[in-house]
Amino acid sequence: MKLEFEDVIAEPELTHSFDKVWICSHALFELSKYLIYRLLTLVLAIPLALVVGILFAVLSCLHIWIVVPFVKTCLMVLPSVQTVWKSLTDVFVVPFFQSIGRCFAMVNIRLDQE
Repeated sequence: MKLEFEDVIAEPELTHSFDKVWICSHALFELSKYLIYRLLTLVLAIPLALVVGILFAVLSCLHIWIVVPFVKTCLMVLPSVQTVWKSLTDVFVVPFFQSIGRCFAMVNIRLDQE
C-alpha cells in the first residue's frame, strides 16, 4: 500500500489552504517520508535481517533435530499413540479441512476487461 500526501492531509479539493502552503507542506511531507524511510532502513535493515535469520535458523534446527525425531520416536515406540493421533486427526482435522474445501469449491472468479 502506498501512502500518499492526500491520505494523511485530508483537505477536500475545494477547500485547500493557500497554494504555497499546500505545495510546501506536500514537498516537506514527501521529502521527510523519503529521508526517514531511508534512514530507518539504513539503521535497522541489517540488524533486523541478522536477527530474523538467526531466529529462522534456530527454529529450523529445533524442528529438524528435536521436534521431528521426537514425534517419530513416539510414533515408533508407542503404536497406541499413533492410533490415537490418527483418530484425533480423523475426527477433528480432516472434517474441518473438508468443510473449508467445500465452502471454497463453489467460489468462481471472473475477470472482465473494461
